[in-house]
Amino acid sequence: MHRFVRLFLLCSLALVVSASGPIFGIRPAQASDSQAPSVKTSPSKDTFTEDEIVTAASGFFGDTSKGMAEAVHKVFSDYGQPNAYITGEEGGGAFILGLRYGGGTLVMKSGERSNVYWQGPTAGWDFGGNAVKVFTLIYNLPNTKAIFQRFPGVEGSAYFIGGIGLNYQQRGDVILAPMRSGVGLRLGASVGYLKYTEGREWLPF
Repeated sequence: MHRFVRLFLLCSLALVVSASGPIFGIRPAQASDSQAPSVKTSPSKDTFTEDEIVTAASGFFGDTSKGMAEAVHKVFSDYGQPNAYITGEEGGGAFILGLRYGGGTLVMKSGERSNVYWQGPTAGWDFGGNAVKVFTLIYNLPNTKAIFQRFPGVEGSAYFIGGIGLNYQQRGDVILAPMRSGVGLRLGASVGYLKYTEGREWLPF
């Protein structure tokens, strides 16, 4: 996690310069579901069950808390069973405008795996820094290459559930549901976008 703390310090310096830019508000946690995408997947052999995801997320976070299980259940209630997920770490900082950088492993139900990185700006009533673990549920991903594009945050889809930060991102039919847990947890990623790439990129745009 220490490399993301260093990233946060660099981001904070850059944000002091950029803080005079446009300001966008985000909806509070527990926002209405009406803004979220409505696509819901059906169970199949090509998707993960809720028990499989709870087990994987518990092992990744090192936490079998009720809050984590509730966060997973919330996503399953909204969208059904995912066909992929990402486990990774993320760091960032914000002063009105923010930046996020992260990296991890994409795992598909088919067994395919791929390294993935992400970076992007955030905007809103968002201050501070964070160094967190991220477990992202993914819906309708046809293959590992399809993750490498920009995913805008879905307005009004930011939540805190049992200490887990949750928001939704979408590009076309592909829906991402990042769940974050860690120091200085922020929900600013619900506004703006994240760019997922095959290699580390330092420019977030």
